[in-house]
Amino acid sequence: MTAQKPIRASRRRWRATVVAMSNYIEAGSIIAIATSLTMWQEKFGLTSLAVGLLAALSANAFGAAIGSAIGGPLSDRYGRKFIYTYDLLLYMVGALLAVFAVNFAILLTAFIAMGIAVGAGVTAAWTYIAEEAPDGQRAAHVGVAQLAWSIGPMVGFLLAIVVGPLGLLGSRIVFAHLFVIAFITWWVRRGLEESERWKAHRDDPNRQGYWKSVGQLFTKKRNLTALAFLIGVYGLWNTVAGQAGIFQPRVYEATGLTDPAQQNWLQVLVWGLTSLFTVIGFMKFGDRVSRRWLYFVFALIGIIAWAVLIYSPPGYFSLFAFAIGWGISSGVGAQAFYGLWTAELFATRYRASAQGFLFMLARVMVGVLSLWFPLMLESIGLHGLGTLIIALLVAALLIGTIWAPNTSGKTLEEIEEERYGTRAAIRPSLAAEAPAAAAPAAGTSAARDGSPQ
Repeated sequence: MTAQKPIRASRRRWRATVVAMSNYIEAGSIIAIATSLTMWQEKFGLTSLAVGLLAALSANAFGAAIGSAIGGPLSDRYGRKFIYTYDLLLYMVGALLAVFAVNFAILLTAFIAMGIAVGAGVTAAWTYIAEEAPDGQRAAHVGVAQLAWSIGPMVGFLLAIVVGPLGLLGSRIVFAHLFVIAFITWWVRRGLEESERWKAHRDDPNRQGYWKSVGQLFTKKRNLTALAFLIGVYGLWNTVAGQAGIFQPRVYEATGLTDPAQQNWLQVLVWGLTSLFTVIGFMKFGDRVSRRWLYFVFALIGIIAWAVLIYSPPGYFSLFAFAIGWGISSGVGAQAFYGLWTAELFATRYRASAQGFLFMLARVMVGVLSLWFPLMLESIGLHGLGTLIIALLVAALLIGTIWAPNTSGKTLEEIEEERYGTRAAIRPSLAAEAPAAAAPAAGTSAARDGSPQ
């Protein structure tokens, strides 16, 4: 059995990488939209409100919210594989519509379809990866999804630079590349196995009915406090990150940087650093040091980056300071911890439903602000929006630091037993290779932990 462990670990890394491509596609969609919005606006003569509607109903906000609200419950009821077998078919339809869009209605339909698909896919992906990860390396494996999420924008902005001289045709090519990636990912993922932990729950003769389980998600105190905690961590941070993802070119314009190519190169730097620090920060240390302090340090770096951009005199210093700081912070930021903590704080029977509900709320929050962000940026400027941006990031920092859960080194079954008093069923193939729980990282003892109870 010992000799087979490296083989199983290698297979799990491969599975995590394939499933994580949902995050590449999701983030790539947002960047494809962000780099093309101005050109679509000029092509179809759109108002700022129409541009806000495109952004709000896309993969960046309400479209993804709808998908996650649907995908989470379906993933718990029919399995993780059910979602990632079909979600990308809808995505490919949306991508093709964007490639050949000839009016606002078709473009809006394309953005909504892509948004629904990625909302469902990302929800299942985060859940699947965490459930299949070795218990002592959960952050390292969840980090694969974060890495795919950061590589997507980096490639998207590089493509935007290369095809920039082609104008709107270049943007259509970027969407076409996403169609190709989605097709390849869908083809490869068809052969993946179902989550071992979900199968153990499905085959448990003592398991509760689906609707009763989902009802407990919104009635048990431990679940409600965990939901509130994760919305505070991810929802608030993502409300800022969502605007940065799709409206960052307009933010740069507000600071005086108007050249699209320079804006895109700056974003390549942001996402390149995000990718790098996902690997050398979150994936390397997320299972080895205090997660509370890891979260705090990098959340603080993000706040400083935005403060410099908003309040420092416009110029290359503030632009590069922001790009470096925000890129580093995002690599070990709220989204990576959200993917990890959501899997750990909820039982297998409604883990994906919780993921879907939280992702839905987070994207609704982004969507509400996206509807008005272009108008607010025009009317009150970046300084006017600065107070809101900084306040959201500070709140996310405080909530995540104060109530960070003490889950490092524990199996999902051990965490479930601690939180709910009952141990989840586990398939023999997982039980046979389950390692002894690692000791908690320094400074994260349960006695000092202020995590959601």
